[in-house]
Amino acid sequence: MKILITGGAGFIGSNYVRRLLAGAYPSVSDARVTVLDALTYAGSEANLPLSDERLTLVKGDVRDRELLMDLFPGQDAVLHFAAESHVDRSIMGGSEFAATNVLGTQTVLEAALRTGVPRVVHISTDEVYGSLESGSWDEQCPLWPNSLYAASKAGADLLARAYARTHGLNVSVTRCSNNYGPYQHVEKVIPRFVTNLLTGGTVPLYGDGRNIRDWLHVDDHCQGIQLVLTGGRPGEIYNIGGGTELANVELTERLLELCGAGWDRVRRVPDRKGHDFRYSVNDDKIRAELGYRPQVPFDRGLADVTAWYRQNEPWWRRLTEAA
Repeated sequence: MKILITGGAGFIGSNYVRRLLAGAYPSVSDARVTVLDALTYAGSEANLPLSDERLTLVKGDVRDRELLMDLFPGQDAVLHFAAESHVDRSIMGGSEFAATNVLGTQTVLEAALRTGVPRVVHISTDEVYGSLESGSWDEQCPLWPNSLYAASKAGADLLARAYARTHGLNVSVTRCSNNYGPYQHVEKVIPRFVTNLLTGGTVPLYGDGRNIRDWLHVDDHCQGIQLVLTGGRPGEIYNIGGGTELANVELTERLLELCGAGWDRVRRVPDRKGHDFRYSVNDDKIRAELGYRPQVPFDRGLADVTAWYRQNEPWWRRLTEAA
């Protein structure tokens, strides 16, 4: 079996690659993997087990149609992780988000269609739904994105739906809640807070800290993606949740405790523009159809990832220095 993974040198994509090659997914344990990644600031060769002979890394852009038309023939599946994903960066400028997330996804879908790739999974986000005060989104909820990042991902989701309905492309979409885990770039909240605290710095808390997110360990997310790859229905959307909703101030409290720091290390900063109040996904569909169950309790996962950053300073130090 051959699987091509776009954005496979980034946080979530590389986690899937490492787990696949380590035998975590028995149904594809013999797969040969091609990673296509532009190796921007968010992707790194250091995230991948390049010594594994089953892995091939290709540096390239998902908007490069000729490259995709060369790589896609003969692939049994394409997992499309590649995306610009940081909300704060999208506020500063949205052009790269529109180009990579929308045009890049269209190029991937078109190449898969033209080369006869039999299976595609497009990895998206719960942020396409917008924000809600109570309850949880299911897959039938309308898209109401607020950030430029979320809007670009919503556009990509609609393209996937159109390719499924118009052309019969065997593509499914996954929408996950907030991921955390090892190898996550230090621009994201958990690694940013942990690395700042470990080096004696302060951490920024937006507004009153009451914004709520559902947290999902990256291992559980990738397990959900694998279930969709092997059993998901064409043209369908699957929410993947973690089941742990926390206000940002509660998350901050846990990280301070894990890093042995006090509230004097927290500085309040003006709230993010268009800051969504709460995300919450209903993942009954993937549970009922595919047997998904998150396995990593949040408190254990958060302690483990804090320990990972403590033990892997050379990996993240280069990122903070570059930033």
